[in-house]
Order: sequence, then C-alpha cells, then structure tokens
Amino acid sequence: MDDHTGGLEVLTDQQCWQLLGRQQLGRLVTNARHTLDIFPVNYVVDGRSIVFRTAEGTKLVELMVNDEVLFEVDDHTDAAAWSVVVRGYAHRITSAAEVAAADALPLRSWVPTLKYNYVRIEPARVSGRAFTLGPEPDRLGAQQY
Repeated sequence: MDDHTGGLEVLTDQQCWQLLGRQQLGRLVTNARHTLDIFPVNYVVDGRSIVFRTAEGTKLVELMVNDEVLFEVDDHTDAAAWSVVVRGYAHRITSAAEVAAADALPLRSWVPTLKYNYVRIEPARVSGRAFTLGPEPDRLGAQQY
C-alpha cells in the first residue's frame, strides 16, 4: 500500500490478489441487454482468475448474453476497510480437463443446491483501495468565536 491520500490507499495488483485470496464471498455484476444485475457468489482464486459455481438460471444466461463482468470483494474492521474490483470476462468452463481441474479446487457450495456449472472470470483489470477509518474532518475549518 503506497499511494496515500488522506485515509485512502491505492492497492497494487499483488495486494489486490492477496486480499481476493483471503475471502470467499464476492459480488458478480452482469449487464445483459441494458439490465444490470448483482449476485453474491462464493468463489476461489485460481492463479490470476476467479472461479465460482452456479446452477442453471439468470446468472448463467446473462453471462452468455454478455461476458463482460465486474466482480467486487470487500471487508472491514473497526479501524480499516478495503475493496477490490475485478473487471473482466466470464466464461463457462466446459472442457472435461478444465472441469476436472475446477473440481479439484477448494470450492464448495454454501447453500444446499446443485450447481453443475463452473464459471471462470479472466481479469482485464484489477484495482483496489484500502481505507483507514476515523471521524470525518471538520469540513468548515477552524471556527472563530
């Protein structure tokens, strides 16, 4: 973390991937025919990509209409917070070899539903910010009495 602006720090790619690797829940944003949707998904980092599982339905259909996605992960404590956004392209994993490799990943469904489809997000760009939390500074400056 090096680019300081008040309580804001711009994260490097390496820091972003480290933070992504520590979490398991993210938000997938799709855009199909001018309709934006956001879906919570549990995921795993695989190298420099994101893999998640999904059932047949809206999420998978929207990814087939437009593969361009955003993926966001964040976390916070009482003293600090961070957010990482992955801009990229999602594709369903279909080859037997890729499915077998995905099956070996430590990715398990959090809810008791069958999810036969693996999806990989290939990033075009990763960006992140870290924030030091605290009270808002006085917006009016020093006041005279």
